[in-house]
Amino acid sequence: MKQVFFLLGAICVSFISFSQKKPLDHSVYDGWQSIGERVISNDGKYVVYTINPQEGDATLVIQTSDNSYKKEIARGYNATISEDNRFVVFRIKPFFKDTREAKIKKNTPDQMPKDSLGIIELGKDSVLKIARVKSYKTPEKGSGWLAYQLDKALPETAKPAQPDSLTKLNNLLHMADSLVRVADSLRNKAAEAKTNGLSVLQTPKKETKPASKPDETIEEGTELVTRNLSTGEEKKYKLVSDYYFSKKGNTLIIETTRKNSDSLSKATIVWVNTSTGKLDTVMKKFNDAKSYALDEEGNQLAFVAERDSVTKALQKFYKLWYYKPGMDSAQLKGDRNTIGVVKGLTISPDYNNNFSKNGKQLFTGLTPVRQPKDTTLVDFETARLDIWNYQDDYLQPQQLVQLNNELKRSWLAVIHEGDNKIIPLADENCESVSVSDEGNGLYALGRSSKGYRIQQQWEQSGLEKLYLVNTQDGSRKLVAEKIRGAENISPKGKFFLWYDSKKRHWFTYNIATGATVNITASIKVPLFDEEDDHPDDPPPHGLMAWHQDDKYVYIYDKYDIWQCDPAGVAVPVCITNSIGRKKGYTFRHNFLDRENRFVKDSENLLLDVFDNKEKGWGWVTMQQGNSLVLDESIPVTNPVVLGAVVKAKNTDVLVYGQQSPSVSPNLYSARLTASGIKQPLQLSSINPQQSNYNWYTVELRKWKMLDGKMSEGLLFKPENFDSTKKYPIIFYFYERNANTRYNYRTPAPSASTVNIAYFTSNGYLVFDPNIYYKNGEPGESAYNSVVSAADMLKKYKWVDSTKMAIQGQSWGGYQVAYLVTRTGMFAAAGAGAPVANMTSAYGGIRWGTGISRQFQYEKSQTRIGYTPWQRLDLYIKNSPLFHADKVTTPLLITHNDADGAVPWWQGIEYFSALKRLGKKVWLLEYNGEDHNLVERRNRKDLSVRLGQFFDYYLKGAPAPVWIKDGVPATSKGIEWGLGTGEKKAF
Repeated sequence: MKQVFFLLGAICVSFISFSQKKPLDHSVYDGWQSIGERVISNDGKYVVYTINPQEGDATLVIQTSDNSYKKEIARGYNATISEDNRFVVFRIKPFFKDTREAKIKKNTPDQMPKDSLGIIELGKDSVLKIARVKSYKTPEKGSGWLAYQLDKALPETAKPAQPDSLTKLNNLLHMADSLVRVADSLRNKAAEAKTNGLSVLQTPKKETKPASKPDETIEEGTELVTRNLSTGEEKKYKLVSDYYFSKKGNTLIIETTRKNSDSLSKATIVWVNTSTGKLDTVMKKFNDAKSYALDEEGNQLAFVAERDSVTKALQKFYKLWYYKPGMDSAQLKGDRNTIGVVKGLTISPDYNNNFSKNGKQLFTGLTPVRQPKDTTLVDFETARLDIWNYQDDYLQPQQLVQLNNELKRSWLAVIHEGDNKIIPLADENCESVSVSDEGNGLYALGRSSKGYRIQQQWEQSGLEKLYLVNTQDGSRKLVAEKIRGAENISPKGKFFLWYDSKKRHWFTYNIATGATVNITASIKVPLFDEEDDHPDDPPPHGLMAWHQDDKYVYIYDKYDIWQCDPAGVAVPVCITNSIGRKKGYTFRHNFLDRENRFVKDSENLLLDVFDNKEKGWGWVTMQQGNSLVLDESIPVTNPVVLGAVVKAKNTDVLVYGQQSPSVSPNLYSARLTASGIKQPLQLSSINPQQSNYNWYTVELRKWKMLDGKMSEGLLFKPENFDSTKKYPIIFYFYERNANTRYNYRTPAPSASTVNIAYFTSNGYLVFDPNIYYKNGEPGESAYNSVVSAADMLKKYKWVDSTKMAIQGQSWGGYQVAYLVTRTGMFAAAGAGAPVANMTSAYGGIRWGTGISRQFQYEKSQTRIGYTPWQRLDLYIKNSPLFHADKVTTPLLITHNDADGAVPWWQGIEYFSALKRLGKKVWLLEYNGEDHNLVERRNRKDLSVRLGQFFDYYLKGAPAPVWIKDGVPATSKGIEWGLGTGEKKAF
């Protein structure tokens, strides 16, 4: 019987009294740390991870999983542990201050500080450092070898020797003598020119032979160094532009460039046998080569290359080449002339060529031959426009966003061993093809959205046709139509699987028999999201995994896991024994094998457990083929959140993250056994400075909404909360966040929303209510939840009901914008990127993707469920703009001018209306920023302004200049208006 794992991190007890703790301020953000990358050695003995400040120099930590050894390396990152568990290779960033200073000086890219490379033998202390390293690679499955490429060498900066005084005098006399001779020569030439009737400024023509045109200047490669990690022996290769290891490290492919100063040098591809050091020339004399692919054993190479003699040709046609040791040079495998089967196609330079697992199939890409641009046309005399046509599959903005990808589109094709024939598997009628059995399988799954694309304008998820594709001859057969996602092919290629969103069940197609079967028909619990409240077919809870031999497929419901027979013969079995539904637990599987995405026989399964009632997390283990049984005496979950798990390849050691509201996400190690997780050990302990600051606590609150239904939300309080005092409160919301009860809230500059740790530390309460929606009533649904939550909380004597505020971003921003038209109970409000006018937003474009916003209103988040011509009343009723005259709450709008999700003019429409009505309203527009702020300088600025805005209206703090008087355009970049004035809120 498999036991339950329970893990609770150590609780740190602080002996500093609450009164001694400082409130967080905006200066703390840069130093607040997080755990970044993490890797574990194959033998499980060593863990390597980074500790990253939000701004500044990170630290690379090399540590044993039993905590007996630890070494820290300043500024290290991008670490790799060798396959034989002996070495760690990593990059070292320059000092943050040096890079900052170089940016201030506007140094060129070559002058910027460069990374170094670090190498350390595990268990030892000394670090080998190599300066100015551009990149490094190690074999994925081999050990002993490292290749690293150096950056450009710094230019010579030595100053010439200064001449002494006597030398200077002699130089001046020599220059004077030269000038006299030049003057005499000019006088003689003038007299001769006068005799011949020429002007002094004219020069007789000379007959010259046309000079040979030099080759175009290229970006020269730099030095590559290969290093035997065991012996330290190194070999160097000049002018390297690219390099590529085979998985086992037995082969290294090196591409070099020619040298600009040497007309005889040529670009070259070299095959290096790392065992013997032998070099074989694969190809010479090419303009460009790319998409290198080595088979699993490192014995075959495929790549594409372009060798056009006209280096500036308008069209460059790539060819597919093949090489293996013993050949004189690479052999042509295919080009636009040999494709034959499909006219108008050529070899794609953008597809990542690859071999099947057994090395018998080579997969490549085909691409349409496109008409080149007519260079004889004059740009300033030709029209520039986009032509929209109602018959287009995709709107023009979407086409433009996807243009680069479309130009690089590749149709999958295959070449079989011993045959140079290229067999197309995909084309414009079957755009994507997924092969089975790691490329070894006879059959593949083809997908096409053709015929369904226009309706994606108002459908969130597009429909697809599914095809059975034969990889031997490229033939295909239509299997299913109008399938809406979740489709895949089984590992061994025996079945197709998909979810039918109308019938709400999972179906398989048996490739051998051609039969389509509902494999979940006998499961009586919902396999779809029963809490989904969009006016659309609900999505499934999902697929866990296939069994590696196609024996079973594992399907999720909300709580449990079902083992299903893909042939539809055996009755589905709930391997979690319906414990999840009985207890309110959700079980989800962790993949622990980095190379395998399928369930193996007798494998120990590690399942996440989430408690839907109390919101805590835990783990249980069970063996594939058995059913879960829990020991009722052992708690299953606890008030923590468990992070991603990484398991050692060859042992049962794993590392994972764990966090709670009071403890930063730290790294832990443990052992995975058939009876549970054993010997948990904390490895990291970041952010010790937190103990100096007034932190927060979090409570799960439940209450009855205005419509009589129950809701839940999270109440955040200051750590030094005093029930005899009155606190201002900010309601922050989006949709449903109660499940994040035990997440850690990091103090950080805001990308768009209030930072909970900052505001609670500074004497605020923050409440995040779940919001439950009714179709056609998104605004009133928010009112139902938020106002009822405010009514519930203001009954407590420690809540100041006159100092309540609301804040949200995007969808939350819309709800804020709506709520202030419905109630005046809030003293202030902040709306980030709000939709104000649904009638104009409905037909708009999400510029980040180029897609229409219609689907969002009819089927998705906005939940109207109708078009404007069907129910215009709902669009007007739910649009804050049309009720702007009802607003009495001071409103801070944030909407950036490069917003790709919510049209920028939505914020402008609302601001302009409120300004016209004389309402108190401000609009923060960060230049060049998207939906959420990206640039840290802008995030810091917004954090300050959010604090100032709510301090002014909820605490009576002095008004800063930007609130009181504004900042005129004439002061832009000179004054930011963050200084305070004298007038206070009332």
